Amino acid sequence: MTGNEASRARWLALGALALAMLTIGLDTTVLVVALPTMAVDLHANTAALQWFTTAYTLALAGFMLPAGALGDRYGRKRFLLGALALFGVASLWCAFASSSGELIAARAVLGIAAATMMPLSMSVLPGLFPDRAERQRALTIWVTSTALGLPLGPIVGGWLLQHFWWGSVFLINVPLVMVGLLAVAGLVPESRSGNVFRIDLAGVVLSAGGMLGFTYGFIRLGERDWGDVIAWSAVAAGVALLAAFVAWQRRVAHPLIDLGLFTAAGFRWGTAYSVVVNFAMFGLFFTVPQYFQAVLGVDSLGSGLRLLPLIAGLVLGTRLVDRLSPKLGLRVVLTTGFLVLAGSLVMGALTKVDSGYGYTAIWTTLLGAGMGFVMPSAMGMAMGELSAERSGSGSALIQALRQAGGTIGVAILGTVLAVRYRAELGADNREPVSDGVNSGVAVAHRVGDPNLLAHVQSAFVGGMGAMLWVCAGICAVAAVLAALVTRRSGPGAPVTSDAGRSEVQVG
Repeated sequence: MTGNEASRARWLALGALALAMLTIGLDTTVLVVALPTMAVDLHANTAALQWFTTAYTLALAGFMLPAGALGDRYGRKRFLLGALALFGVASLWCAFASSSGELIAARAVLGIAAATMMPLSMSVLPGLFPDRAERQRALTIWVTSTALGLPLGPIVGGWLLQHFWWGSVFLINVPLVMVGLLAVAGLVPESRSGNVFRIDLAGVVLSAGGMLGFTYGFIRLGERDWGDVIAWSAVAAGVALLAAFVAWQRRVAHPLIDLGLFTAAGFRWGTAYSVVVNFAMFGLFFTVPQYFQAVLGVDSLGSGLRLLPLIAGLVLGTRLVDRLSPKLGLRVVLTTGFLVLAGSLVMGALTKVDSGYGYTAIWTTLLGAGMGFVMPSAMGMAMGELSAERSGSGSALIQALRQAGGTIGVAILGTVLAVRYRAELGADNREPVSDGVNSGVAVAHRVGDPNLLAHVQSAFVGGMGAMLWVCAGICAVAAVLAALVTRRSGPGAPVTSDAGRSEVQVG
């Protein structure tokens, strides 16, 4: 194969990986618009509807760390192909599930497949793109494809539900997975760790149990309230198991994760920045679709379409960062990105009931641009510290921490919004109005009370503002940290040396 052919094959393989990651992003948010229809067709109660999402999230959190280590030990391509196939089969199962229990089980399997796809699709990038500049460009595309799936989920789901049955929101995964399977099989080289090591089974059990307990506890806190005993018991059990996991990793000969990664500033701060940007992202996805529907009065598809400026900003940001990063360096890019994020979130926090969609389009575009600056830069910063030897487990650790941070963020931000919403309701703070803005709007429409509708909408916008102020404050702190602690990388300068890295590539 000539050099040009090899280069073309690498970029085609990246395209296939980007498609696979797009399906994961789609699957994370597509249920937002499908749940009401599924509730009727599957006779699902509120608890079942919550578990349609929770089963996927728990499986994703619990299996990510083991998946990365298994890929390092037995072959990243092999496990990635298996995960893609499993994702396709689980998508078919979800599409044709005939009961709530069956769909919950299928969603759990889908989460296991996604937990393997996310770290291993990222871990093969160093092998595909040994040149650091090309690798950063490839990582930017990978990160962008993951992020694009999130706002596209409600758009694709809304359109499908207008024309087909609810199972079609899962069926859309199948052709994308098939393309990914063919491309990965033909274009991605097999790679694994050069050292033969035993899989740390005790670490697998401790990490999976800890992440499951920790994640479930915060999901429950987000759904109920901060006085829930079961939720705090799950969090405490999860923290205890994760503490035991860390202690065990310090003792075992072949640990599941390399704790020494945290001594590297690039990995430590890059991962932290990746977690922080998730707060801004979840803040937007948690509130803006509700604002579109409850305040602007659009349907689910219209809500998704109004997120298109976010996509435009994200694409613009990632294109700019590719050009500016080699010239300006990581410090300037990250600091600028976080300042743009903080500024856009402040604009969002100042939204009023009568601000209109034009104002929202402006600040969501800016927020997308800030995400485009920060996400690939932070991820590249962390990935730059990973050896090819343990790229699977290292990538899994980055993704697991992002997942945990996002789960905590949803719980905290959701509570901030709910507390402020109920406080601003005043005399109208009663069930079911106090359950949330959608319930409040439904009650106001049912009783035909325009004053109650205006009060509910105003209370929600106040809660959204409080939540976005929290997100803005976190991003502002991150901007200061980025300016103070991030080392400036010159054009093409590596974050760390690649010396001493070893791995085996097959074929």
